[in-house]
Order: sequence, then C-alpha cells, then structure tokens
Amino acid sequence: MSKAHRGKGIRGNPNHGRGVCPVCKREGVKILYEQEVDGAKAVICKTCKAKLKNAKSA
Repeated sequence: MSKAHRGKGIRGNPNHGRGVCPVCKREGVKILYEQEVDGAKAVICKTCKAKLKNAKSA
C-alpha cells in the first residue's frame, strides 16, 4: 500500500511538508492534504481534513 504522506514521498515538498495549517493555525505539523476551504484550495493538516470530512457527513 502506498504511503504518499510519509517520508520519501514528501521530501520534495518545501520544509518536508511541514508548516502552519491555515485552518487550525498549528505550527510544525505536516500540511499535505489539499482541500477546498471557503471556496479556495488550501493545503491543510490531517486532523483538519478529518474534521471537515466529518462535518460534511453529519
């Protein structure tokens, strides 16, 4: 199974995929998941992606 959001797959990203999440404002987290937030594409962290997914289904 592919592990696209781990080690080797994120080495090419700036700062190895780490930064500040635009949704929760946490620093030093992996921001690898592309999601539409407020009508614009943004790259967010794993926990925010899960929150948005669960909010849509509820």
